[in-house]
Amino acid sequence: MPSHAEEPRGGLTIVGLGPGRREYMTARALKAIAAAEYVIGNASYLEPLGPLLAGKNVIRSSMGKEVERAQQAIDLARSHAVAIVSGGDAGVYGMASIVLEVLENSGAAVDVEVIPGVTAANAAASRVGSPLSGDFAVISLSDLLTPLEVIEQRLDAVFSVGIPVVLYNPKSRGRPHNFALAVSHARKYLAASTPVAIVKNALRDGEEIIITTLGEAEKCEGTVDMHSTVIIGGSESRIWRRGENVKGIITPRGYHRKYVY
Repeated sequence: MPSHAEEPRGGLTIVGLGPGRREYMTARALKAIAAAEYVIGNASYLEPLGPLLAGKNVIRSSMGKEVERAQQAIDLARSHAVAIVSGGDAGVYGMASIVLEVLENSGAAVDVEVIPGVTAANAAASRVGSPLSGDFAVISLSDLLTPLEVIEQRLDAVFSVGIPVVLYNPKSRGRPHNFALAVSHARKYLAASTPVAIVKNALRDGEEIIITTLGEAEKCEGTVDMHSTVIIGGSESRIWRRGENVKGIITPRGYHRKYVY
């Protein structure tokens, strides 16, 4: 027998919460939170979890504290079961990358698992038909971590090949012009009739959906904010109607080129 007690072994899960409502979380995400002694995350992501946090040590943080949050989660995970939560999918503009980078640099021997979640792109697309049926791109318009000139280069690259583009972080008080800037780049390559979906609070309380076109998109700019996900269709995308009613957007995957239906 060892002469000293073994140190308790912990572990870290990086949990994607999806849109935030329990019914859109995966079973694995729910299990990880249930098993955690500590749950750490941005206060806005923790709030909807409610009863799932009963009896747990909950550490609330704020935007801009991601590095500190990652370090705290790793320190606790040396001897405790820790879940650090992230909206949408933790690996898509979420906490996974910074946690893994901090873990890599720390050299800590902590077991870690990344648990996927429904992304904002998936959530928004599900509310407006099937706009992302094939190849598509996701671009964040936030220039906090990526220079604006790099974002513009990426916008030109993806719009130029005619695939649908999902815009994250399209507009904020600190970046009031970035949505209009993205629209201007899209217009260089796509027709004015190209469908556009603006989905605010997708699959959450206060959901709002607007279907418009690239030529009319700027008229809806007042509704766009950091809670919005914007989908700009590709060269083959079209508005989906039932009679005179606009139902959403369809981007054909290509079946029409092989089959008759």
